[in-house]
Amino acid sequence: MRKLVVQQWVTVDNIAAEEDGGLSFVAGEPFDDTVTGNPFQNNLMGFIDSVDTMILGANTYHQTKGYWPYAEDQGRYGKKLNSLTKFVASSTLEDAPWGDFSAATVTKDPAATIRELKEQDGKDIWLWGSLTLLRSLVEAGVVDEVRLLVCPASRGQGTHLFEDRRSMQLLEATAFDNGVALLRYAL
Repeated sequence: MRKLVVQQWVTVDNIAAEEDGGLSFVAGEPFDDTVTGNPFQNNLMGFIDSVDTMILGANTYHQTKGYWPYAEDQGRYGKKLNSLTKFVASSTLEDAPWGDFSAATVTKDPAATIRELKEQDGKDIWLWGSLTLLRSLVEAGVVDEVRLLVCPASRGQGTHLFEDRRSMQLLEATAFDNGVALLRYAL
């Protein structure tokens, strides 16, 4: 059975979005196809190779549709991200174009869509950003794993990843030279 995996950038004080909604704390660098042996980039490439479907909320879709389909500086990572099958959770959108790549499918019931996708053959499903959607999918019981990319920064104020108490099981903890720590948890 396929899993729904959340990958989220956060600060060390668990801020997933700054007060203005920004992510200036993100410590990752653009992917450079000429660099080999970068453990951080290799880990993210391994993750993107493990998924074939992405789901995102309407806000994340609107924030990213103008950059990612045209992100030449993201190399192989960007090409793989853009080639994934995409779903956008929205009650108002009718369509969700993605540059010259296949458009995303709009779903008005993301939990039901995730349940259906999990029953199909394929790789895992990636929930990208979308804090409101994340919380609703956790409540619906369809999130299997949370991958936190913890950046070496704090903000003190902003939006926390989780707003309630949550127990999780640690699957992996890895530190990278760029200061980012990957923490993987099962829900």
